[in-house]
Amino acid sequence: MGKKLMNTHLLQLTFCLLSLYLSATHALPLSTQSRWIVDEKGQRVKLACVNWVSHTELVVAEGLSKQPIDYISNKIKQMGFNCVRLTWPIYLVTNDSLASLSVKQSFLNHNLTNDILGFQANNPKFLDLSLISAFQAVVTSLSNNKVMVILDNHLTIPGWCCSQTDGNGFFGDTYFNPDLWIQGLTKMATLFKDNPNVVGMSLRNELRGPRENADDWYRYMQQGAEAVHRANPNALVILSGLNFDKDLSFLQTKPVTLSFKSKIVFEVHWYAFSDGSWKDGNPDEVCRQVVADYMRMSGFLLDQGYPLFVSEWGVDLRGSDIDNRYLNCILTWLKEHDLDWALWSLVGSYYFREGVVGMEEYYGVLNSDWRTVRNSSFMGQISAIQSPSKGMIVSPILF
Repeated sequence: MGKKLMNTHLLQLTFCLLSLYLSATHALPLSTQSRWIVDEKGQRVKLACVNWVSHTELVVAEGLSKQPIDYISNKIKQMGFNCVRLTWPIYLVTNDSLASLSVKQSFLNHNLTNDILGFQANNPKFLDLSLISAFQAVVTSLSNNKVMVILDNHLTIPGWCCSQTDGNGFFGDTYFNPDLWIQGLTKMATLFKDNPNVVGMSLRNELRGPRENADDWYRYMQQGAEAVHRANPNALVILSGLNFDKDLSFLQTKPVTLSFKSKIVFEVHWYAFSDGSWKDGNPDEVCRQVVADYMRMSGFLLDQGYPLFVSEWGVDLRGSDIDNRYLNCILTWLKEHDLDWALWSLVGSYYFREGVVGMEEYYGVLNSDWRTVRNSSFMGQISAIQSPSKGMIVSPILF
């Protein structure tokens, strides 16, 4: 058998085994058992997620002008992902004039008439929905297609994220009122408390900026965690770190103090641009150093008995030497520790991002048509980490 044919058969076998894992529906809700996420029967559930953007100016999940909602939800499952990290802004549930705005009016406000035509062709029922109802409809579609959902509060005001000076970075910033944030978390948690497929809530994306400090992190993140848990005690509560979600090292000496434990997960982000060392030097040596840094800043939580969720990582799928070096390293790290993760990103293109209409997302696993896969070789690579290899391996259980 030729090497190429053998590789094809191995890839087919991998996807076959992966489909068997994905067909195993989990007994929800989820909880934690030491460093593992488990289902109601105590069997491990590995989160192999993809990020779906819904926090930008339009406040509508990207891609719905390109393909029907159920097509996208089913495509996510077909590509081997079992969950979506769905982003949202606080204003979606705290600003009534925004939440009640219709999808059609949101697009008219940005003169995106071509996208309105796309909605009429692919998702006509969405046009007259309010923005909050459209968000609920996306969650319903994912749930109906057996894709778990993690609701990620990305920022306060709709827009692109993130910078040091955008006013959304840390508690007390211009657009980051802690009381409004807790109100928003509570409302969102309450809204989906009866949907078991909404398995978790991520409290805030990439804390950052000149105000950030560990004392305020403990004060407000613990308040936010308790608020979510009160509103929906079934949801995993996911806490992010400092410095664009790279640093949780302060937890080594002072753990969180919460009224609950078996729902706590910590998250971390890691991209090639998270540090500047990939361009030069021996890739193996750079990898060892960067992994050591990440284990020091966040990986120690595994030994403390907490799951670590790598909720953003990814590469420009057109390929580059730097991204390829980084990719080999992070895939090895994710596999070695069998970590839960969420890839950035599902998105093939944006309705409107940073003043650009129809911007293509080269980190997206889908092309701008939202139908074809951008890089099939990459999909083959990540298939090796989409099912669990350690801990309590899942077996088929119906709920």
